[in-house]
Amino acid sequence: MTPEDNFLTVSQFDGSAYKSSEAAELTLNTAILRAEIARSYEEFLNIFDKFYADDLEVSSADSPETVRGKDRVRPFLLKFLIPLHVMAEIAGLSISVEQTAIPRDASNETHSRWKIDFTAIGGRRCTLKWNAVRRWKAFRVVYEHHYDHEQIGGPLTENDLHLDWGHPEAAFPLPS
Repeated sequence: MTPEDNFLTVSQFDGSAYKSSEAAELTLNTAILRAEIARSYEEFLNIFDKFYADDLEVSSADSPETVRGKDRVRPFLLKFLIPLHVMAEIAGLSISVEQTAIPRDASNETHSRWKIDFTAIGGRRCTLKWNAVRRWKAFRVVYEHHYDHEQIGGPLTENDLHLDWGHPEAAFPLPS
């Protein structure tokens, strides 16, 4: 399967901004939910490139700074995706993502609730929840804001993951 197979096509809208943003949101969220971080973080970058505008603005209730421009947002995205990819591919971390639409009234604006469950190889879990609002222009996200962040369970540690980096002192004992 190629990353392009994860995309649904946004087509044939009746001209209503409300229906257009709703369809674009559905297409974006479907692509995110179908992508697998254990397989590749590049799938998520392709989704980002396809659905987000160059003049994107991203903000969070937890940060006073609004990040402007796709090129400035990409490093934040990579800082999140690359460790997840490594932990899922190598360390046995299981990652499950859920999304629920939140009804709204404004055209060109969508709201959703997100939940990510991280399950370590030993069964220990950590869950992150948050809400997101997106503003759309011509089938591209021009603004995204995250709020109502919640963490359930403590952060997973090295002991929770299958990280057999080796222990040189065990593999090569010193002469007595």
